[in-house]
Amino acid sequence: MFDIIRAAGWPIWPLIAASIIALALIFERLASLRRSKVVPPGLLESILSDLKGGQPAPDMIRRVAGHSPLGRVLAAGLRNIRSSREVMKEAIEEEGRAVAHHLERYLTTLGTIATAAPLMGLFGTVVGMIEIFGAQTAAGSNPQQLASGISVALYNTGCGLLVAIPALIFYRYFRGLVDDLVLDMEQQAIKLVEVAHGERAAK
Repeated sequence: MFDIIRAAGWPIWPLIAASIIALALIFERLASLRRSKVVPPGLLESILSDLKGGQPAPDMIRRVAGHSPLGRVLAAGLRNIRSSREVMKEAIEEEGRAVAHHLERYLTTLGTIATAAPLMGLFGTVVGMIEIFGAQTAAGSNPQQLASGISVALYNTGCGLLVAIPALIFYRYFRGLVDDLVLDMEQQAIKLVEVAHGERAAK
């Protein structure tokens, strides 16, 4: 491994840093975007069951808000349950936008790494090509410098793709996962609004 890094030259270090950041973001998002953590099952049913006993208490609303991202969205509706359907829905939508933004945290950075890594590898390739052309002199070519330039060019190209491909795959996966989670929260919030205003029976 150290021989490869040495052969790739100094342009490989930004790629190594990018790969470490990408791995950290991937593991963080895998842990944070678990469906059971974001949209825990049974939360809405528990809230609807409590609502049968009357208006929600402030302690209950605080407990729901601290439960999960879905809880934050539903708690926004519970705080405005005495208001009109439009006001309650607007409060849920505002909180939903904030929760969606929180779920998308770090995805822009991961997408940027997926886009920039091949360019960083290409930069290393250019550096290697410069070394290759520098090996050509009037007296002939310098085999050691020529081999070094080829190593820098190829290793950086390969490493750039090696960093970019997983980063892009996970970026797309996380984007789709966030969209699914937001849709699930939206559907449960709509059910809460409809039940609270007597437009739908709680099951």
